[in-house]
Amino acid sequence: MKIVIVEDEELAARRLETLIAECAHDAMVVARLESVEEAVEWFSGNPAPDLIFLDIHLEDDLSFTIFEKVKVDSPIIFTTAYDEYAIRAFKMRSIDYLLKPIVKEELANSIQKFREFTAPAAQPDMESLFRLITSGPQAYKERFSVTIGQKIKSFGIGEIAWFYSEEGITFMVTSDNHQYPVDFSLDDLCTMIDPKSFFRINRQFLVKLESIKNVLIYPKSRLKLELTPPAAREVFVSRDKVTKFKEWLG
Repeated sequence: MKIVIVEDEELAARRLETLIAECAHDAMVVARLESVEEAVEWFSGNPAPDLIFLDIHLEDDLSFTIFEKVKVDSPIIFTTAYDEYAIRAFKMRSIDYLLKPIVKEELANSIQKFREFTAPAAQPDMESLFRLITSGPQAYKERFSVTIGQKIKSFGIGEIAWFYSEEGITFMVTSDNHQYPVDFSLDDLCTMIDPKSFFRINRQFLVKLESIKNVLIYPKSRLKLELTPPAAREVFVSRDKVTKFKEWLG
């Protein structure tokens, strides 16, 4: 059983590959793809796998864009942090899903479901799913709770300056320059926070508009951000995100 994982969080992709090996001894992950661009290139030049594990939000776009650019006939299991209305819709369309963080028992059930039906029955209606995801109002998370010693403290979204990821852990940095670990990946946060206020500038940083003190222009169209409170490292916008970042700034 040849499998392709499309997931832009390296830690999540590695964990999923490990769980697949534990749940299906005949499975072989032939590719781990991190972006729409990389996926389009791979699917254009390789035979279709038996099964695809597909994250909805990738760093450069929604994964639905892949299927607008290349024909892929493989059945798909979604790996997603999306809210319940979308999950129910996936299920009604007989498309399986795994809600992050992925649980081994649920993964095993999804693989068993895949074995029980033929590939044509597994084809999702990508256009309908895209409309479902992108239409209608979405309620964004307004507060985050963190554990501080023996206490739980809640922070409003207005108190948060930026998020960053380091060694597989995501941290929240507040406007008064305190940082706390949170139980969400940057991928998850991108689906939970209003994109008008926060932007994923690279793999490590998700920043709020008001936290950007200066945008410095470097050679070859590189952009460096000065944040407030300041970050402990230099913060650059990924080259592939520069155009969208400028649009986001207005």
